[in-house]
Parts: sequence; C-alpha cells; structure tokens
Amino acid sequence: MALMPKSLRNPAQAAIALGSNLGNRRRHLDAAVAALARAAGVEVIETSTFIETPPFGPRGQRDYFNAACLVRTTRSPHSLLRLLRRIECRRGRDRINGHRWGPRTLDLDLLLYDAVVIDTSDLTVPHQRLHSRRFVLEPLAEIAPNLAVPTFNRTVRELLAELDACEAGA
Repeated sequence: MALMPKSLRNPAQAAIALGSNLGNRRRHLDAAVAALARAAGVEVIETSTFIETPPFGPRGQRDYFNAACLVRTTRSPHSLLRLLRRIECRRGRDRINGHRWGPRTLDLDLLLYDAVVIDTSDLTVPHQRLHSRRFVLEPLAEIAPNLAVPTFNRTVRELLAELDACEAGA
C-alpha cells in the first residue's frame, strides 16, 4: 500500500464541475484536470467522461463539454475556490467582463466539500443549483453515485433520479 504524501494526510473529498464551450473545449477541460493534479494539496481521484450538452443561458452559444472530477485536498474550501478561479483565468476566463451564463473557455464550480455546508457571499457549498442541472449530475453520478449531498439529504444518484422523474412529468 502506497503512503499518501504528507501534504495530503487527512484530506477532504471535494467534487468539482467542469465546463467549456469556447475554443478547444476538450483541451480546456484536460488542462484544468492537469492543473488540479499539479496543484499543491490536491490529488485528483477520478474524472468523468466528457459529455456534450446544450448551453444553459443566452441563446446562440455553442454546446458545452461538461465533466466532473473528485479530488482529495488539504486546502480549505475557500483556498480550493481560489485555485479554481486561477485555473479558469489561465485558460482565458474573464469573470469580471464576461456575461453570466454566457460562453466561456472554462467554468469550474466547487460542488461539494465533504459534508460541509457553506453559505457566504463568495461561496455556497453544496452548489446551490446542483440538484437541478443534468449537465452536473450526470457526470458526477458516473464517478460518485453514492456521494451524499448535504442540505438535500440525498445521494447524487437520488438527485439525478428525481430530476429524471421531474422532467418525465413535465
């Protein structure tokens, strides 16, 4: 059994959503996962397959590539969020001048951080729209179907099944 590096002893498990619909979408997602894997205090456990999904938000956008990844981290939730924002920025994401839900080179969202619940002005965990977004739940269910989602008291698989049922009844 391999020993975990000292910097990753007693880590938290975090789930991250990845999306891109500008430029080379696959390259942006691959680069994001690679950047996470290189970051101090982060170990990528698993990454879902990339799925192509219609855009959410303004019309006329290119389809997205979406994925999810699980990491073990010794970073705090806010430190992990800052890392995600730096990775986005390096891939050309402009959060200041960009349009909400508009096209983007890279979108990284912190979905879950162990069983921690956070509601601050800059971070909400679990992600506040996790339960209603198929493009987040499907990739996450592929790699962590039994992951518990605090505040919803359901697993990722259960949330996806509820979304399926809701959409079937619509």
